[in-house]
Amino acid sequence: MRSRVRVWLNRTYAENVFFMDQLRRNPSDRAVDIHATHGDADSPVLAAADTADLEPEGLSPAGYVEYALDQCQRRGIDVFVPRLHQSTIVAHRADFEAVGTALLAPTPEATAVFEDKATAYEAVSSVGVPVPPWSRVRTADELVAAVEELEAGGHKACFKPAAGAGGVGFRVITRAPFSLFHLNGFPGPYVQLDLVVDALRRADQPVDWLVMPRLEEPEVSVDCLTGPDNRIRMAVGRTKKGRRRGFTLDEQWLKPARIIAEGFGLHYLSNIQFRMYGDQPVLLDVNTRPAGGLHQLSLCGVNAPWAAVQLALGEDPGVIEPPFLGQDYAVVSGPRHVLSGPVAREEADVVLAPALPMEVEPVDAAAAVLPL
Repeated sequence: MRSRVRVWLNRTYAENVFFMDQLRRNPSDRAVDIHATHGDADSPVLAAADTADLEPEGLSPAGYVEYALDQCQRRGIDVFVPRLHQSTIVAHRADFEAVGTALLAPTPEATAVFEDKATAYEAVSSVGVPVPPWSRVRTADELVAAVEELEAGGHKACFKPAAGAGGVGFRVITRAPFSLFHLNGFPGPYVQLDLVVDALRRADQPVDWLVMPRLEEPEVSVDCLTGPDNRIRMAVGRTKKGRRRGFTLDEQWLKPARIIAEGFGLHYLSNIQFRMYGDQPVLLDVNTRPAGGLHQLSLCGVNAPWAAVQLALGEDPGVIEPPFLGQDYAVVSGPRHVLSGPVAREEADVVLAPALPMEVEPVDAAAAVLPL
């Protein structure tokens, strides 16, 4: 009988409860134990894991590496999927290998390039991948100049942090004065230019934003699996246009994703996002981690999390082609369990029953994908 595989996910997104589900339902019928750690006792990933710990508070990145090495050694972790402090952790890959743990994460060079969006745009542009026009701004005057330049070209301006993930801090600039119209319905991404300028001028420190035109749909997220030999094993696009979701193998999206994944050492799972600038696909963002929606590829008959774990263990799954493309679908919400009792920080050793199987594979913290 083949040995049980022990996988650790640290302070990951709630959506990765479905990543965990797929590991357990792997096509190799291999036994998998999942360890999860988080700073929030109510994260559903803790309840979905076989064992769980609350992470210590206030650790520096270097201190977190020491904590992680201890976790791997004490827990007998075979594969570690780091999200928190990923760039610092991958710089210590040899230390993790020394305690018998493989890191399911890219090279230090790749994380350095893609931690900063301006650096990323410059890098991918140098290898021929189109990027949108962009400006890096730190002051109110720089923001106004960048917005006026875009508006003069007929574009709607938006901004986002130069470093960040998950759409945090993304806003679209509007010239419309603040009124009751903006208080109707749900809050949106639009923000008045004069309010932003005023906030910047009153701030006691500069910002670090990228200003660019608001790009058009469809948004296509290409999920990639790349080996440590820099050869891609899987590339499948997930499309988003309004509520509708779907899948694509169109080379206009997959070709630039392959160039990026293979050329920059995005080993194991990455997610490369594109949108339209006029009639041309351009890079939106690069995630050096598994996407929250990765499990949606199950609708195409693909178990990407398990293929990635195999690759990390040295068991090359070969080139993965989806046997079919699933039909279009939408995202709906549903409940997900959290722990019923408190978990002690650091000392916790909570043994939990595996999550119950679900008939459909959901999207975010408690979301399901349903066909349209």
